[in-house]
Amino acid sequence: MGQLSRLAGTVRPGGRTARVRAAVLEATQDELVEHGFHGLTMDQVAARAGVGKTTVYRRWGSRAGLVVDLMNELANQSMPHADTGGIEGDLRANALSVLGALTDGRLGATFQAVVAAATCDEQAAEALRAFHLRRLEEWVGVVDLAVKRGELPEGTHAAEMIRAISAPLYYRLVVTREPVTPAVAERSVVRTLAAARAGAFVEPVE
Repeated sequence: MGQLSRLAGTVRPGGRTARVRAAVLEATQDELVEHGFHGLTMDQVAARAGVGKTTVYRRWGSRAGLVVDLMNELANQSMPHADTGGIEGDLRANALSVLGALTDGRLGATFQAVVAAATCDEQAAEALRAFHLRRLEEWVGVVDLAVKRGELPEGTHAAEMIRAISAPLYYRLVVTREPVTPAVAERSVVRTLAAARAGAFVEPVE
């Protein structure tokens, strides 16, 4: 997961529709950061984006619809997986990417707001799941390559290994509210890699 603190740079040449979407998504993120999901209103997003309320209601339908589109855009703009030539370097790059996103004042607040929303809104939960599945799909290849290079055991479950890297970071951000630091990210990499080399992520044969 890479860093994206502003959506303005995502506007592509091609007309008003792209500009409107970028303005609305940036306004949505601003409102999430400042007021959380429950303080997010369609009218305020429209006013902040300088877009007619009718346009926002017609295109996005609800605040959950805004969050779904925002998370989709964040996934689109996240950095691709690393290719350092070795699994340790690749996993460290993944951990630092997650760390950078979670400690960014704007992105970290965005994720906290969406995680909170996901506990009570199914559309928000689906948006969060889709975001993380997109990021998992991007990074599982580094584990598969490591297996082919003989760095990890055959049958290593790539997605579970990538999840294990980021899980302690999200736990601190959302549950215990402890600092998410480079040392935490490094320990997550070291422990996950040691477990993987010991076969902890190998899928059992049924």
